[in-house]
Amino acid sequence: MLKRLISIKFLLALTLPALLIGCSATKTESIDQVVNTSLVSVEQPASVYLSEASKSSLPEKRDRNLLLAAHAYINDGNYSSARSILSSMLKNMVKVSTIQAEHIYLNARIDEKTQNAQAALNTLQYPPHWQLPRWQMATYHQYKARLYKAIQQPIDQIRQLSLLSNYLPKSESTQVNDVIWKVLQPLHEETIKSFMREPANPIFSGWLQLAYIAKHYAVEPTQLVRYLGEWQRNNPYHPGAVKLPSDLEKALNAKPYRPQNIAVLLPLSGPRAAVAEPIKMGIMASYMAEFDSNVTLHFIDSQIGIKAAYQQATDTGADFIIGPLLPNEVEELQRLNQSKEQLIPQLYLNQLEQFEPQSNQFYFSLSPAQEASDAARKLYADGVKIPLLLTSNDAIGKRMAESFNQTWLSLTENNAEIHYFDSGDQMKVTVQEALGVKDSQARITRMKEILGSKLEADFRSRQDIDAIYMVAAYQDLSLLKAFLDVNFSVFAEPVALYTSSRGRLENESTQSAQELNKVMISDIPWLMQPSNETRMVESLWSTWNNSQKRLYVMGYDALELVNRLAQMRAFPGYQFNGRSGALSLKPNGLIDRQLTWGKYEKGKLTPL
Repeated sequence: MLKRLISIKFLLALTLPALLIGCSATKTESIDQVVNTSLVSVEQPASVYLSEASKSSLPEKRDRNLLLAAHAYINDGNYSSARSILSSMLKNMVKVSTIQAEHIYLNARIDEKTQNAQAALNTLQYPPHWQLPRWQMATYHQYKARLYKAIQQPIDQIRQLSLLSNYLPKSESTQVNDVIWKVLQPLHEETIKSFMREPANPIFSGWLQLAYIAKHYAVEPTQLVRYLGEWQRNNPYHPGAVKLPSDLEKALNAKPYRPQNIAVLLPLSGPRAAVAEPIKMGIMASYMAEFDSNVTLHFIDSQIGIKAAYQQATDTGADFIIGPLLPNEVEELQRLNQSKEQLIPQLYLNQLEQFEPQSNQFYFSLSPAQEASDAARKLYADGVKIPLLLTSNDAIGKRMAESFNQTWLSLTENNAEIHYFDSGDQMKVTVQEALGVKDSQARITRMKEILGSKLEADFRSRQDIDAIYMVAAYQDLSLLKAFLDVNFSVFAEPVALYTSSRGRLENESTQSAQELNKVMISDIPWLMQPSNETRMVESLWSTWNNSQKRLYVMGYDALELVNRLAQMRAFPGYQFNGRSGALSLKPNGLIDRQLTWGKYEKGKLTPL
């Protein structure tokens, strides 16, 4: 079997039936048969290949055996011996492209193990004029795809996978196609659009065009069918035209929700009416701006009791329900609906810890835990390896820390380090403990006791972390940042600082904004950059704080989601760029939000 670093299972299936073409020998006992020592399999210890190389009078056979010896050392983790062999070959290595390509490949393998994936990519470059066996080109593109995945460059990963499919039998290329489509799903529509034209690689550009069509027209099945038909006619031999991805076929067959009577269940009276008011205004603004005027909206006060409110919605002939908002109302309504076989399609404006997913039930909220999970993905995408969490010691802080850690663990198989702080002086103590400053100060104290009080020494903070994620309300964030500034040792490199929308200042023209310089913060796109719409809301509701503005945007997006939910359910890659974030649907019906990020610079928050 091929003993290479393989991340995709289809290459294992490829090894015997296809790649052995590269090592077939003639039937006669000729010199060619001896020279064509297979580079595909590494089945012996390095010592065997070294012995064969020393006995060979043919330069090409010698070099092939030396490469096999280096490969065997790499498989055993002996990278220094492998590198030594490869370096010693350079002076007298034969000018045969197969040999030269394998030499580059093995050097890249060593670079990956001893340095990083980017170093391996810098090494793994074959000249375009080389004529190599199919097995060698397949290995080349597959390995590059894996390296691009490691450095989180999905477009380049897709480009290499599309080239790889040219060198595989149909059975294996189908599996590559599935991988390509899966990698395409999380990408933004605009990102895909910017890379769609690449004449030199029509398979690659065809996949991106297909993904763009699927995302852009998923909400309009008639348009989707039309543009898919055009794409198939223009790309008749493309793998995606021969067999459409299964989730795209589902999206074609999914019937979108087109309600004519929408009931909205909100607490319009009572103590929670102030929370519901911005949501109601957002729904109304969305309806007035771009919704079908033939659709009727009914606002129903959930304070009359959620059972009565739901009954009133059905009595008015509602064929879609938005709400309720409050967690206890969502839970109660779910219990009431458990016995019903036919449920009205519904978008809850909150989510529960546990629930039984239903095909026409959806959950949309501005969840702090969801924001923390999105932050974990952001840090991972930024190349952070060891994050430190400084989190407020309250219920929201603990939920956010747990959510961040769950996502981080799924991405890296490592837990994030979490420290909880209380307000006031205790915050400083927590920061010093988290940064290792207290230990450093204790060591300095002991040294002074031994060597005398005149000893001069500066404390040192830990240098293993490369980012800090702060979960704190804006009232605490400035003080937390100040404690970090004074407790970072002069010997330590500054680390990236991130925080959540909880830390967003209400008035960013104050001195506090200066104190947050270099802090990156997540928030809804609508609040990240001023627009005519944000200024209009500011003039109409000048007393609203940022939390109320986010609720307004949530209401706006809730109505816009209604006609998209069926396609989002059928097509997991469909992402709607709403005002509250890039919205996609999880299999259990939860709306997932990807937020935008900004950075405080010179007292101003600038979008990244």
